[in-house]
Amino acid sequence: MSVAEAAIDALRRGRIVGLAGPDGGLAILSAELADAASLAALEGSGRAGLIITARRAAVLAITNQRAAAVADPEPVWVERPAWLGLDASRAVADPVLDMATPLKGPFTSRALDGDRVAALAAITLAKQAALLPAVYAVPIAAAAPVVTVAVDAVLALPAAAADVTLSSRARLPLAQAPDTEVVAFRPGDGGPEHLALVIGDPNPVQPVLVRLHSACLTGDVLGSLKCDCGPQLHAALAAIAANPGGGILLYLQQEGRGIGLINKLRAYALQDQGFDTVDANTRLGFEPDERDFTLAAAMLHQLGVGSVQLMTNNPLKVEGLAAHGLAVSRVPHSMAPNPHNIGYLGTKRDRQGHLL
Repeated sequence: MSVAEAAIDALRRGRIVGLAGPDGGLAILSAELADAASLAALEGSGRAGLIITARRAAVLAITNQRAAAVADPEPVWVERPAWLGLDASRAVADPVLDMATPLKGPFTSRALDGDRVAALAAITLAKQAALLPAVYAVPIAAAAPVVTVAVDAVLALPAAAADVTLSSRARLPLAQAPDTEVVAFRPGDGGPEHLALVIGDPNPVQPVLVRLHSACLTGDVLGSLKCDCGPQLHAALAAIAANPGGGILLYLQQEGRGIGLINKLRAYALQDQGFDTVDANTRLGFEPDERDFTLAAAMLHQLGVGSVQLMTNNPLKVEGLAAHGLAVSRVPHSMAPNPHNIGYLGTKRDRQGHLL
């Protein structure tokens, strides 16, 4: 386990993590997992600040809304007066609590200055740990972290996820595609394993029919009607099995557009409050889509595939593969709406550019 992986593990366990940078660095604690004892341990020498993303800060009217409309520029450090204790801080971090605690503030933010890189690493680490992107922070010299990692190692984590190793393969007959081989890939950053379902006998010299499918426990396994993931998965398997040349389905562990299962369920709770899927993600402090398709490109390259017919309605998937050396042509892949997901599909079309 690398030091960066150990830092992710420690943060997920509610422990104090150190981020060492050129200007000293920060000691951080997940705002989601902190309790009175762990926060007191962090604050042994002074009051901790609360670092949140610019997207979340814009919701709280701490930053300019126009600046927050672009890709998240940099985190925001919120000073914590006496009234901003554990419960109030959790309400700042978690937008699901916004309606229960609608009046927040006034807030005072401070310039990050020398803490900018460490703050960026703190948010990156929280996202890699699938936690809410909000942390308590103090100067690293003022705390005793259980593990300390260089900020450069943390900021390299998203790109490191594309460093995958083909680890095992075996026959896996499926109901819709009996002639299937499953190929498992282990990422170099210690994250979850990803699968390729190789159906039939695709010829990598020719364009291969491919579907990139991000894992969706609620849709794929439980049959949720809030999204179109389950129908997309099964329709893709059937289409590839029926294709004379077969093809490949990549099953990527990028739940909730890369924000993780629990955060996806938080986004569902926000949708129940009337927000669409884009606004739900950004209110949580995430980008509308946190996925990185360099992972998929790396898997296809290891399978010897250089040209694909990609089953998708998402231009970002086409761009993501093309940017990493694959020749890509698009094959439409849309499902009929139901009364529960028609708004979701409309948001994908109108706000995210899906070709529906």
